[in-house]
Amino acid sequence: MLPMSKTAILSLALGLTLLVTACASAPFTGRRQFLFTSEGSETRMGYQAFEQMKRQYKLSQDPDTNALVAKVGRRIADAAQRPDYRWEFVVLEGKEANAFCLPGGKVGIFTGVLKYTKDEAGLATVISHEVAHALARHAGERMSQSMLAQAGGIGLGAALGGVGSLAGTAIMQGYSLGTQLGILLPYSRTQESEADHIGLILMAKAGYDPAQALDFWRRMMTKDKGGKLPQFMSTHPNDANRLKELEEFLPEARQYYVPAREAQSLPPSAPAPPAAPAAGQWMPAVK
Repeated sequence: MLPMSKTAILSLALGLTLLVTACASAPFTGRRQFLFTSEGSETRMGYQAFEQMKRQYKLSQDPDTNALVAKVGRRIADAAQRPDYRWEFVVLEGKEANAFCLPGGKVGIFTGVLKYTKDEAGLATVISHEVAHALARHAGERMSQSMLAQAGGIGLGAALGGVGSLAGTAIMQGYSLGTQLGILLPYSRTQESEADHIGLILMAKAGYDPAQALDFWRRMMTKDKGGKLPQFMSTHPNDANRLKELEEFLPEARQYYVPAREAQSLPPSAPAPPAAPAAGQWMPAVK
């Protein structure tokens, strides 16, 4: 039996306390979440990261593209009903078919994804998916999961104090691999599926036919036909599973559908007060 030090006992006790006290629920889906960070701190880090992204990438000067992104973004933001977010939508020059939404409503669309969006509904699919990540506080969840995994590693390392170096190293490597494949990657896939789910609802509330989201995802799935990782080692659901889940989410999303004319009459989101500057650095995991 491995010896248990005071450090290990305290680490395990801390982990159990966090699990008991940090419960929350994701919007629309009701999924139970463990969040050890405050939404305010996540937002401050998101604002700082957004400024870094705007310095790192060139902003698009195409007026038509910027106007379309602003129009679609505002409709999705109104549907999200978070007037406390300081919504901002920018188009970044980049070949990657990516987009992101940071905590607090900062949205970036890379020009590389526009060849797959094709139309307004396709763009709405992208923006609503990314906004869903922010609404569900997925960035905070990932930070919380990393904190919990780190606490577990510290506790395990303390508990291995009496084990030989080779055996201890092997156990720690196994723990690291098991944590990555058994917790963090599946957790990320859960978030992606949830963002698809919530994104369809936001899209419908904003007046876009949620069924058109499937057209966009099918176009995206043609961009990388080879060399894909097995799903258990990927941060995203595989193509077949994603389409199947999207089809399963559609009936619920259609219940929120509002014709575009009515959607445009929704009251605009009120501006939020300026955020305090954040300390430290944090960069997003762009999807």
